[in-house]
Amino acid sequence: MVNPMKRNVIITNSSQITPRQVFGEKITILANHSETGSYEVYVHDAPEGVGPPPHSHPWDEAFYVVNGAVDFVCGDVAKTVEAGGFVHVPAGTIHTFQYASPTAQVLGITSGNGAATMFTAVDRECGATPNIDQAIAVLKRHDVEVAMQPA
Repeated sequence: MVNPMKRNVIITNSSQITPRQVFGEKITILANHSETGSYEVYVHDAPEGVGPPPHSHPWDEAFYVVNGAVDFVCGDVAKTVEAGGFVHVPAGTIHTFQYASPTAQVLGITSGNGAATMFTAVDRECGATPNIDQAIAVLKRHDVEVAMQPA
């Protein structure tokens, strides 16, 4: 029996993909929901001190720290995760992270649809160093709620 939802095999070379600039991170989208039908995959690169504001969204998110160290806060759990560490963030959980080593690289995977489109919109509409009010407006349009706004 032929599967009517058959999808193409995806083979990407991250060196040929233009990364999105999102709150100081370079996010390379390796596969998005329209390609996989179920999940999205990214590589995050950033220097020490960079990270998104506390936020939540309607998709699960998982992070595998490839190299370096990253400080994660997920709900009421705070932990520094080093290379080889894994974090799962259920949908709707307020979370944030900050790169805790001079450089770090993280593989991110999200369930469902939304993150790739949001990363692309923040990059296109806000640039590398976004105005926070503009960035929050873009995030809201993509079902991302910022938990607390910086002063």
